[in-house]
Amino acid sequence: MAGALAGRTLFVTGASRGIGLAIARRAAADGANVAIAAKSAVPNPKLPGTIHTAAAEVEALGGRALALRCDIREEEQVQAAVAETVSAFGGIDILVNNASAIWLRGTLDTPMKRYDLMQEVNARGTFLCSQACLPHLLKSSNPHILTLAPPPSLEPKWWGPHTAYTLAKMGMSFATIGLAAEFGPQGVAVNALWPRTIIATDALNMIPGIDIARCRKPEIVADAAHAILSRPAKGLHGRFFIDEDALREAGITDLARYAVDPSQTPLPDLFL
Repeated sequence: MAGALAGRTLFVTGASRGIGLAIARRAAADGANVAIAAKSAVPNPKLPGTIHTAAAEVEALGGRALALRCDIREEEQVQAAVAETVSAFGGIDILVNNASAIWLRGTLDTPMKRYDLMQEVNARGTFLCSQACLPHLLKSSNPHILTLAPPPSLEPKWWGPHTAYTLAKMGMSFATIGLAAEFGPQGVAVNALWPRTIIATDALNMIPGIDIARCRKPEIVADAAHAILSRPAKGLHGRFFIDEDALREAGITDLARYAVDPSQTPLPDLFL
């Protein structure tokens, strides 16, 4: 798969750290252009990484980077970020909807500001970024939209513990279904990707009691994303990939290197 994304332009939301940064780094290793769209423009002592440190990592790996301070809740900021990306790199080939807000509490412990934040970032943000990028994606020779969202499900066990978060996250999944149905026939590969296991990112701070040693590294999701984004877009839409399955389809079966501690059994993800 080496070099498959060379010269391609990716617009990655929430790419200043975690899975988004890992996806940006993997694309950079191919020689891709990466627009890093995130809110983190100045260092935060509790959350390492900014758009500028991420851009430096992309360029150190051989890619071209564009650091864009962008709150995907704000339409004007998204439109401006997309326009700047097109101006810098000549177009957009890939959109990765990675940015997401999380709050794993029950209904009575969910302030409406948290509910609104998750809806605006997760479901609305996915739709807005897709809407803004699609005119440019439709001009690409191999356009992809990849959203970090779980397989859609109405199983009550996924909804009862944290209805607000599940609603916002499944909103990303349902947006994937709709966009795939609308733009898949036009040649845009619109798909989703979700990890089989819990991934060791800063989001774990929202899940008390998680044993980091039983998690996998963000690189497994990044390599799975790379495998999907390297494929021809035509006819590839409406799929909800699981990271390890996507890797197996690409011929990668040794997953031990992705474990934080290979001697531990990985924890299953929240929605699987």
